[in-house]
Amino acid sequence: MLNLPHDLYTAEQTRELERIIIEQHNISAAKLMSRAGAAALSSIKNHWRQAERLLIICGTGNNGGDGFELARQALANDYRVSIIQVGDEAKMSPESTAARDALLITGAEVQRFNEKLPSTDIIVDALLGTGLDRECSGEYKAVITAINKAARRVPVLSLDIPSGLQADTGSALGVAVKATITLSFIGLHKGLFTGDGPNYCGTVCFDSLQIPSAIYKEFTPIARRVSLEEDGSRLAPRERTGHKGLYGHLLIIGGDHGMPGAARVAAEAGARVGAGLISIATRAAHSPMLNQARPELMCYGVEDVNDLETLIQRANALTVGPGLGQSEWGEALFQKAIESNLPMVVDADALNMLSKNPQRYDNWILTPHPGEAARLLGCSSAEIQADRFIAVDELQKRYGGIAVLKGSGTLISNGETPTRLSTWGNPGMGSGGMGDVLAGVIGGLLAQGFPLMEAACVGVTLHGMAGDKAAEQDGERGMLAMDLIPHLRHLSNLIF
Repeated sequence: MLNLPHDLYTAEQTRELERIIIEQHNISAAKLMSRAGAAALSSIKNHWRQAERLLIICGTGNNGGDGFELARQALANDYRVSIIQVGDEAKMSPESTAARDALLITGAEVQRFNEKLPSTDIIVDALLGTGLDRECSGEYKAVITAINKAARRVPVLSLDIPSGLQADTGSALGVAVKATITLSFIGLHKGLFTGDGPNYCGTVCFDSLQIPSAIYKEFTPIARRVSLEEDGSRLAPRERTGHKGLYGHLLIIGGDHGMPGAARVAAEAGARVGAGLISIATRAAHSPMLNQARPELMCYGVEDVNDLETLIQRANALTVGPGLGQSEWGEALFQKAIESNLPMVVDADALNMLSKNPQRYDNWILTPHPGEAARLLGCSSAEIQADRFIAVDELQKRYGGIAVLKGSGTLISNGETPTRLSTWGNPGMGSGGMGDVLAGVIGGLLAQGFPLMEAACVGVTLHGMAGDKAAEQDGERGMLAMDLIPHLRHLSNLIF
């Protein structure tokens, strides 16, 4: 995904882009379809050099038109092509009809779906495109089910978006095509990268279809992908006269009885991204042992909330919640932290406390997973996942500051600029302590003086990239939170 554009759009925005291209820049819909067909053929040649047979499944809209155009060009390039059309021919768009007619002139035959798909080297999904707004049913559902069954043996190329995937939310509408590669045109759809999107899109590729770059300046994207290149300018090499006092003091508050490890994980993560000093405020029973393996950490036993005051006065930023528990002790520490007015990360148990006693504060970063987000918004996890973009914006509106909705396609919202989305990370990060790492990373950046939004974006990026490096090194299964730590240090020192 390194070469993909950063801007992400809604389906409505991409349709508006197409309208402007056609009406104001004199690039016809037929020309765009021709370019889409050429881009798809080029993708097939690049990714599956040995393929000889193509099965192209076309719907009645412009997505189907792209498929018909691909079929015409593939036949001209000596591929053996089978074409199946799904849907009511009377409802075909004019552009798709024209593309189909141009294909038929070559002598090609267009078949109807008949329960089974013919043998092929590659399946091309040009079925539904971005206009889907209800669950797939009938013939469409049957075809998608057949594609997915065949996909166990042959690769699938989806044009623009896997059929059945909602372009704006990333939700699979009943069933959706599981693509090997998704080739997106003109503008990247935000639903490709969050919700169910990553399960269905495979590798996402992009082709602008040669449209003038100035057209994009007429739109404000709905979201942008995060990257160190764009967001990480404060990770530049340090001045030679730098010292620990310049790099901030992070205080981790957490580690109730039985849960000291969470605070320890967050503390080392904050240190590894460059915070000058790290302190942990925890249960007195835990403080003597927490820094045995990492003596650089300063660990304090805090049984009385008043004992937290001195530690807060020394700190530049707080991370509150890792292992904090739900007892009166944890609640008192959390409320004391809020009263400090310091920039802070609120995670884990602190989020659960916040859901019971909602407060708004503009100097914090909330980092809920979908379950915690559901408690914060008083709904179900399924409702959160149904439209993660709406959920993260609602979290920010209700609680202030920055909202980070974790998960596949982590989202970051400050309620003002386009929502930011991370395409880093992998399923191996689904293990205990990963959230503590993220809370510590963002806290470490806050301590160094990163503004809230920048700390959130860079923190999420470093966290996801470190997870990907750990997976690359030893695989996803069995990955532990502390496996990310060495990679955090390396990534934090990249020079651009």
